[in-house]
Amino acid sequence: MIRSILVVCRGNVCRSPVAAAMLQQRLPHCRVSSAGLTALVGQGVEPSARALAEAAGLDVSGHLARQLVLQHLASADLVLVMSDEQRRLVAERWPQAIGKVMRLGHWLAQGDGCDIPDPYRRSLEAFQRTHRLLDEASNEWVHRLSMSERRIED
Repeated sequence: MIRSILVVCRGNVCRSPVAAAMLQQRLPHCRVSSAGLTALVGQGVEPSARALAEAAGLDVSGHLARQLVLQHLASADLVLVMSDEQRRLVAERWPQAIGKVMRLGHWLAQGDGCDIPDPYRRSLEAFQRTHRLLDEASNEWVHRLSMSERRIED
């Protein structure tokens, strides 16, 4: 059973903290955190991402970006990355963790999966598109994890 989820992106200021807040809100029984492969350590959520998150009722005000380390991976039951490239990077650095690393967008695009693009230093429209994908992907994971838990209980 999944009780701890780690969401990973590059800088840990746009995608992963917002996705973590979405998952935490929808899966209150789980511990959800985030980190970055090349984190902008100590920075808060990027202003456009923060505004979209807050408009959606998410609290990201206390977030401070942190660098991904082996301890984070080891303590997570599921690690969600934003792209195939990030999955490959995690596998290269921490091969022992690869079995629990999947793309956040794994269930999108009619089941073919897709990467979640990085909106950092891009237009508001790019942030809005990314936010929608994060929302859709988070909903899919919540649905799949809930189905999995129901099967275990049966």
